[in-house]
Amino acid sequence: MSWNSTDENSTSRLGKGSGSDNRALFLKQFSGEVLTAFEEKNIAMPLHRVRTIKNGKSAQFPSIGVTTAAYHTVGQVIYGGSVPASEITVTVDDLLVSSAFVPKIDEAMNHYDVRSIYSSEMGNALANAADRNIFSTIYEAATGSGNGDQQAQWVNADFAGLSGASSGATGAAGKIDIKTVASEDVDNHTPNGQEVVDGIIKALEIFDKNDVTGEKYCVLNPETYYILLGSDTTAINRDVGGNGSVATGQVPTVGGVKIFMSNHLPIAAQSTPTPSGTNEANRATAYASRDGDLRGLIFTKDAAATVKLLDLGVESEYQIERQGTLMVAKYAMGHNVLRNKSAIAFVS
Repeated sequence: MSWNSTDENSTSRLGKGSGSDNRALFLKQFSGEVLTAFEEKNIAMPLHRVRTIKNGKSAQFPSIGVTTAAYHTVGQVIYGGSVPASEITVTVDDLLVSSAFVPKIDEAMNHYDVRSIYSSEMGNALANAADRNIFSTIYEAATGSGNGDQQAQWVNADFAGLSGASSGATGAAGKIDIKTVASEDVDNHTPNGQEVVDGIIKALEIFDKNDVTGEKYCVLNPETYYILLGSDTTAINRDVGGNGSVATGQVPTVGGVKIFMSNHLPIAAQSTPTPSGTNEANRATAYASRDGDLRGLIFTKDAAATVKLLDLGVESEYQIERQGTLMVAKYAMGHNVLRNKSAIAFVS
């Protein structure tokens, strides 16, 4: 082969695959990096119900109530009882976008690759937004006014003496103050690891008393998670069956509940704002709930539902008129409370 060959096929193009597109591999690598970053960063998506739709603006989830049983009287006609039913609607929000523009001149002069960094950050941004919205929805499932579900919402009496001194014996619907579980209405101290464990066990008791079934998950803020790793907790004491490890910094389960840590619970101080949009489908206000005392959430998969219209997707295009490459990562999905009494909030 001549060193000065004019045949393009004889040159080595880094982005060229088996076809004729010299940029084919670049977009695939970008897509993979965004998807990988999203999956590594996102916590909430696999912990609740998710449905994908091909078109439309919403999806309906049926809610079937309970029926009764009665002894039959000989000769009496059986007409059949009624079973209450309703539906919960989950509406798709605006298209959520994370984008970056890379000028060709800047990329030429730069001494390190920025595209992989940008793609990772875009994936993280979308994952963080999804987590914030989903956890806000789960918080509403615990403390909100409920929805059209046939299962009644929590009431204050369900948490009598467990929601802190400010609530007294009345309790606050859907909330357990982890400092008052062992000693009711006493919350004038910093919670310790054992009290976090006791709070989780108490929540499980309340779930069982109300026939809330299904696998349970617990997501704690960083402060509470690392309190749980303290030396005063049975979560890491193997003598009493704990399976946590200070060495690895992990608490896999407490009372059979998988433990996770997230910095995106709906606490008053958030590092980034709730995404907002302009059209009528936007429900940013539905994710605006904040609780400065929140330390964690314990819930089942039925606490919230997500409807995906457009799953995570990426696009990359060189724009001649701007002399640079526009990279866009996006998804369109919405979230709503699904099943009442399927979540409890931990506060202190």
